[in-house]
Amino acid sequence: MIFDDTVQEKPYTDENEVMCWHYDHSKGRTVQGFNLLNCLYHAVDISLPVAFEVITKPIEYSDLKTKRRKRKSLVTKNELMRNMLTVCVKNRLKFRFVLFDIWFASVENMLHVKQTHQKDFICAMKGNRLVALSAEDQAAKRFVRINELPWSEETIFTVWLKNVPFPVQLVRQVFVNKDGSTGVLYVACSDTTMERDAILAVYQKRWPIEVFHKSLKQNAALGKAPVRRVRTQNNHIFAALYAVFKLECLKIKHKFNHFALRAKIYLKALRSAYDELQLLKAA
Repeated sequence: MIFDDTVQEKPYTDENEVMCWHYDHSKGRTVQGFNLLNCLYHAVDISLPVAFEVITKPIEYSDLKTKRRKRKSLVTKNELMRNMLTVCVKNRLKFRFVLFDIWFASVENMLHVKQTHQKDFICAMKGNRLVALSAEDQAAKRFVRINELPWSEETIFTVWLKNVPFPVQLVRQVFVNKDGSTGVLYVACSDTTMERDAILAVYQKRWPIEVFHKSLKQNAALGKAPVRRVRTQNNHIFAALYAVFKLECLKIKHKFNHFALRAKIYLKALRSAYDELQLLKAA
């Protein structure tokens, strides 16, 4: 089960509780549009959307510092994520791991996955998270930052995160970005029997939700509907999700990815339109 959210920018649409200002992590700033929280069920090479929530901000208020009008939600995205996971468990979906990134790596989410549903999670962690190297250190509140641990190439630590009552496996991956800079990824796993390579291999399976979001925007026209009311906006979002679901079903059947399927459909539509035009000319 993979959880992540995406922001579809709509700068020229009238503001309402759905179409409002959200923080876009990819751009590092707030943008006007809508925010969609998705749950993707991934098995082998199949990725299906099984739950979603459109983030709404019905409460308007004035910021005391900036004196600007703002909006906020009644519930947080982390609360919505936990509710979605509970629904998936009640629907008897079979899965072993819950995958999420730094933005959902809260203590409450970890406890909900591990203790409430007896599942395991693998998630990215910020370097400033505090951990203890033993249960005794945790009881004595002797914590150190993750990025201050004595890391080496293949190191794996069994640690106790602050306010988390069970141990987790902690690994680090160093990678080179496209611009030549070096990045560091810290990954925590609640299954203490997992080895380093296995943890990183499973966490890499979080990538399909990024592909899903890309297909949602480019193949299903998530941001293309000229609708202005909350109901029609929600209807369009659901229709786009269903379109990607149908593309995934076609991918399973025909062994083409979403973009190749769209190209084949588009080419067929152009050929049909051209043939009809030739018939009209000949009439």
